[in-house]
This record gives sequence, C-alpha cells and structure tokens, in this order.
Amino acid sequence: MLREVACDVRRIQQANIIAQRLPDGTAWEPRRVNARNKMGRIRCGMFAKLKTAKYLKAQANAHAAEVAFVPGVQKLARVHHYGLRDRVNQRGTMVKYAERPLLGVNNEVESLVYGILMRWLE
Repeated sequence: MLREVACDVRRIQQANIIAQRLPDGTAWEPRRVNARNKMGRIRCGMFAKLKTAKYLKAQANAHAAEVAFVPGVQKLARVHHYGLRDRVNQRGTMVKYAERPLLGVNNEVESLVYGILMRWLE
C-alpha cells in the first residue's frame, strides 16, 4: 500500500516539475534574462533531468512512504527549493537562486493518499 502511495505522489510531483509550478499551483518565478542569451531561442524546461525516476525516487517500507531526490542531486534541489546561494560552477561567483519549491504536499496529494487508504481499508 505504501509503495503505491509513494509512486503516485512521485507522479504528482513530476507533473508539477514539468508544468513548472509550485505545489499550490502558482507558477515558478521565471529565469532571469541574460544579456548573452539570444532572444527568440527556445530553451528547455528547468530541471528536465531532475524529474526523472533516476533522480526522484519513491521508496516505501512497512512504516513509511518517501519521495526524495538521490544524494547526488540533493544539494542542487535544496538550493533551488529554498532559494539559497550557491556557486554557478566550481570556481564561479556566488549566485542567489530564486525560490522554486520542487516537492510539497497539496490538496491533490492529500486526497490521493486518503483515497488509497480508504480503498485498502475496505
């Protein structure tokens, strides 16, 4: 049962990352415009790889269900989730990133978990 909950919650979180919206449904703050970028260029969405099952794991055991990023990308996810400062590259300057919560609980997640629990209790 908890495995089903974790997989369904991960699916909802992936949909939020694809749609580039906060858990409450509002849109993320857009990227800053860089003078070097050419106008009209199509850019890929933010966190294109971060949403994949390789990096966003759903785990469950007898007592809990968990959706989390793998340790290799946790720092990147934490910096963007909380809007912290980080280096662009190893020797680069420090940059303050916009706060873009990647994971969170909303009414959709709560109703999904409630529905799965009620189905299993029948």
